[in-house]
Parts: sequence; C-alpha cells; structure tokens
Amino acid sequence: MTKAKVYFTDMKVPINGQSLLVKLRKLILKAKIDDIDFKNKFVAIKVHFGEEGNLSYLRHNYAKVLVDIIRERGGKPFLTDCGTLYPGGRKNALDHLDCAYLHGYFPMATGCHVVIGDGLKGTDDVCVPVKGEYVKEAKIGRAVMDADIVISLNHFKGHEMTGFGGAIKNVGMGCGSRGGKMEMHCDGKPEVDTSLCEGCKACARQCAQDALVFGKKGKASIDGKRCVGCGRCIGACPCDAIGGTGFSGAKKLNYRMAEYALAVLQGRPNFHINLVIDVSPYCDCHGENDIPIIPGVGFFASFDPVALDMACVDACNAMPTIPGSVIHGKCKEHGEHFEGVLMPNAEWKCGIEHAVKIGLGVKDYEKIVVT
Repeated sequence: MTKAKVYFTDMKVPINGQSLLVKLRKLILKAKIDDIDFKNKFVAIKVHFGEEGNLSYLRHNYAKVLVDIIRERGGKPFLTDCGTLYPGGRKNALDHLDCAYLHGYFPMATGCHVVIGDGLKGTDDVCVPVKGEYVKEAKIGRAVMDADIVISLNHFKGHEMTGFGGAIKNVGMGCGSRGGKMEMHCDGKPEVDTSLCEGCKACARQCAQDALVFGKKGKASIDGKRCVGCGRCIGACPCDAIGGTGFSGAKKLNYRMAEYALAVLQGRPNFHINLVIDVSPYCDCHGENDIPIIPGVGFFASFDPVALDMACVDACNAMPTIPGSVIHGKCKEHGEHFEGVLMPNAEWKCGIEHAVKIGLGVKDYEKIVVT
C-alpha cells in the first residue's frame, strides 16, 4: 500500500530565530498546499474555538498564518465550526460567535470572518449521501458544504470517548450539525455506579437533555429515553461514577465520526494540519483544561487526515508523560497514552481502522521533517 506523506516540524526555536508562526507557514508550504487551486474559491477552515474557561484551544495567531496563505493565492477563507449538543458557550450561533471573538477569532486579528456552519440554532444543515456502514446521509452544516475547499486546523489532544481528537474528529464531529452530532452519539448510553455517586449534580449541569434523574437518596440515574449518549456527563463527574460496562457507544461513535468526515471531504480538495501542543487530556469543549499529559511535540500537515492522525498518536506515544497529569503513572500498564487510559472505555484504534476501510485515507505514512 502506498504511504501517505506527513510533514512535521518541531517546536524548537533558537533565540532570535524564526518564530513558531514562521515554522508553521514553512511547514504548510512544504506540505504542498499549493497543489490546491484557491483562486476565487470559498475555503472553509474548520477550527475549534474552545469553550469559555478553557485555555488549551489554539490561539488565533495560528489561524492567521493559514488565512494569509489562502488570501495570497486568491482564495476566500472563512473560519467555521458547528453548534454543540451540550449546554455551554457554543450551542447557538450568537453565543458561538461571542466565544470565538473572546478567544481572539475576530476579523481584524485573523484576516477573515467566522461563519457558524449550521446556522442560528444548529438546524441549518444539508443531508449528504455517504457510503457508510452506519451513516447513509450525514447531516452537515450548510456553510461547510457550500465551501469549495475544506482545510482543518486541529488541536491534537486527548478525548474521553474517542481517545484523542485530531483531524478526523475535528472534521467529522465538528462539521456535523446539532442533529448530526446527535446521530453520531446515539448508540452509547452511560450508566451510573451509585456506590460512587455523591449526588453533586455536576453531571446534570452538563446534560442538555435533562436525562439525569436523582432519587430520594440523591443518587443519580440516567433516563435512557432522554439520553442521547453524548458522554458529557462522563467527563463532568468528579467521582468517576459514570461510565461502566453499560457504556458501549465509543466504537460506533468512532465509526460514525469517520463516516461523517468522509461525507464532508469527499469530492473536493482538502488539507489538514494538526498542532500537537498543550495536549490536554480532554476535549476543548470543556470549560476548563488540566495539565497537559505530555510535552509539546510540534506541527504536522498532510492531505491525508488518517495518516496525519496516526503520525500524531505515534509521536505522542513516544513522549514521556508529565508528572501531575491525569495519565502519569498509568501508561506502563496500558502501553500507550490514549486508549483506556483517560477513560476506561476510550477507543481510537477502531476509528482509524474504520476510516481506512471506508476510504477516508491510509494509516501508513512517510514522515518528512521540515527544518
């Protein structure tokens, strides 16, 4: 099988040397983004603006590097993301824009506009046919599908269900409308271990479906008819009381996410960049961030989102864990940093294999170092 080319540059910057932004620009150009014709094309730059309170999201400065490259080539870039299922600062377009601007993603700083992909209330989507095993029509934000070119700019980090979040997750999950996100999550239903539950209701504050029910003793349970399986309660619980053997949706979430990514990318030019920095244990959807689990690695770029994610997870697994992080001391037992370490049921290998199976990309790669 032909290997995909994945380009890499580290974060070493000598005193009075080129900045990280200069290194990022050099990486993008060396990775042959110029193979794409940008002239007069609308270019969706998929990025995660970060939840308010989270400080591990990508700085807007990185996005500006990419915007400048596209504009110099006659393209019409815009930054985009779609609404969230859970309550928070990005569940509708107005709140989402407030959050983006708060984090520096406004036109005077980035050089382009922000367009929330699925509209005001997360209902402006397009049903995109896809030859998937689990998804036949993906619900993708209309603005994303209106674009001529898709580029993902991704913060590579841990995730409590998918093990890590990289290009596949940022495109697949991130470009799904609120209805699409519900479809991707719909198979998994968590359970509560009442012996661990302290009745603090932190889980309920993160549930958009009012699916958490509290009995006479204050212990939580989950109404399966209301629960959509988004998994926010798992990350919110400070007692690790939510999860258990009944939470079986991680694999199908990965499968559907890969099929959604295929729906977004099929039939048009696409390019992907992963920044493996501030590798927080959980998604930037959280309104907080913990100690990074490993030191910063660097920047990666490729036309193949699968090979890109594979190269990043390999690079992360080769790094030592940071003392005080949630995975420090746990990885010898598991042999790697993501699957089954952050959360007992976290998966990522099945998602990569499925992405290869459906033709999203290949997992074998040639790593090309850019100095």
